Amino acid sequence: IIYSFPYRLWQIYIPKIKLRIENIHKHILEGKDKVPFPAIWGHEGAGTIESIGEGVTTVKPGDKVLMFPLPECRECSSCLHPKSNFCLKESILPPTGLMLDGTSRFTCRGRKIYHLYGTSTFTEYTVVHEIAVGKIDDDAPMDTVCILSCEVPTGFGAVFNIAKVTPGSTCVVFGLGGIGSAVLMACKASGASRIIGVDIKEEKFPRARTLGVTDCLNPQKLKKPVQEVVVEMTGKGADFAFEAIGLIDTMVATLESCHPSYGVGVIIGLAPTNSQLIFDPMLLLSGRTLKGGALGSESCIPKMVTDYLQKKINIDPLITHKLPFESINKAFELLQEGMHRSSVKVGNCEKWFRGQQ
Repeated sequence: IIYSFPYRLWQIYIPKIKLRIENIHKHILEGKDKVPFPAIWGHEGAGTIESIGEGVTTVKPGDKVLMFPLPECRECSSCLHPKSNFCLKESILPPTGLMLDGTSRFTCRGRKIYHLYGTSTFTEYTVVHEIAVGKIDDDAPMDTVCILSCEVPTGFGAVFNIAKVTPGSTCVVFGLGGIGSAVLMACKASGASRIIGVDIKEEKFPRARTLGVTDCLNPQKLKKPVQEVVVEMTGKGADFAFEAIGLIDTMVATLESCHPSYGVGVIIGLAPTNSQLIFDPMLLLSGRTLKGGALGSESCIPKMVTDYLQKKINIDPLITHKLPFESINKAFELLQEGMHRSSVKVGNCEKWFRGQQ
């Protein structure tokens, strides 16, 4: 049995969570992404605040909120810079497993249990810091908008704010899972004339085409490296390339797929801990650009919820399964099997619970 200790200064108690599972949890399970153990996983979620600690002023009990793995303190050099969102109070690089005060709110039989990225949503109750939540519309369906905590803003932010995809451009997206699918939607919305999707799971291709993909490539069925095929298809390389898998090989392929003079590559996949990215520096000398980005911020994500409710954006196609909280292990089986295209969402139907570059 896991008990949640009382919240402290600037902390918020949230019960009955709606959450999402994605590949980052698979990486943790396989030991590729190192985090402190034992821990309660889960870095995306939506819920209703039950109570707040001293000093909390931006939200109140009864508010519906999204929880963010990347906080926004609005005080550090990153938060104050107009082109940055990676708050220096984050617990991702590297993950500490603790709250901002250096403590944990969880124990099991007297033993400390660590948090994951300051959220820990794989539980019916959690405690988060005020700067890691954002109030959303009261009528927002939490079993849907929970994917706006990470998946959608990461994909949208990579396209709109980091790469700045232009109308008529050619894009290539490595990885057609949840974040990759969000990238597809944003590229289409930006007016890209050609979008090449790359994945080894061909069952993802039909849905990817509905989201905007014009060409699908399975690297395992090509006679030459996929980046060489992309260069041949596009003449000299894509205008914009996105890596949404988290593998070193695909990160290099992303850069090599870009046009040599002005191509922009964006890495949003999480590579294994302590990985080293190695490539020929001459790839950059001609003018290619390699960038990175992650997540979203409290400044922009709640507005995305409002946009969804007003039907300005549609995130429904990004959800493939909805399961009760008790079936979370089934959700992981689906994730491991690669049967989901985007998101496996888990929630408890009885107990409700910043990339901007």
